[in-house]
Amino acid sequence: MDFQLILSSVLLGVGLSMDAFSASVANGLSMPCLNGKKATLIAVVFAVFQAIMPLIGYFCVHAFIEHFKIFEKAIPYIALALLSFIGIKMIVDGVRHKDEESSCKQLTFPKLLLQGIATSIDALSVGFTIATYTALQAVISALIIGVITFGMCLAGVIIGQKIGNKLSNKAEIIGGAILIAIGLEIFITSFF
Repeated sequence: MDFQLILSSVLLGVGLSMDAFSASVANGLSMPCLNGKKATLIAVVFAVFQAIMPLIGYFCVHAFIEHFKIFEKAIPYIALALLSFIGIKMIVDGVRHKDEESSCKQLTFPKLLLQGIATSIDALSVGFTIATYTALQAVISALIIGVITFGMCLAGVIIGQKIGNKLSNKAEIIGGAILIAIGLEIFITSFF
């Protein structure tokens, strides 16, 4: 296997997984009593989306590049809208329940899928950077990105849980603010 392929995939994995890591921390913050199974599910969903999106971008580049370039301009807007929607909902729920005892909130699977899409949609553009790879190299790169994302997201959930247990009801508000910040970061950096 090519060392440069592995190194660039590891670097891509670390860079791409930062948004998913932050969202995982936010999930851990807002749900401090998550069990290991749910924490693993969160990491798996983010890892799958982070691995699949560059492959989709890769195959779009090779199949119909002109149509993909039109969609690429909408990526930051879609990510901002999805993450802001989820973040605002978390903040509103946190404010509504600020006087309640800390309860074990649940992350629904549709909400988790939305987070997975929103944090990985910018990874579609990676298809352009790996466009010179063979299909096998693109798949290997995507798998490496997925593995790195899984590890970082699992760590993010655990870190969020540790902090969330100390912050009690404020954790959901902070988690929502983090998701909105991720959306803004994706949106702003797309113009620079």
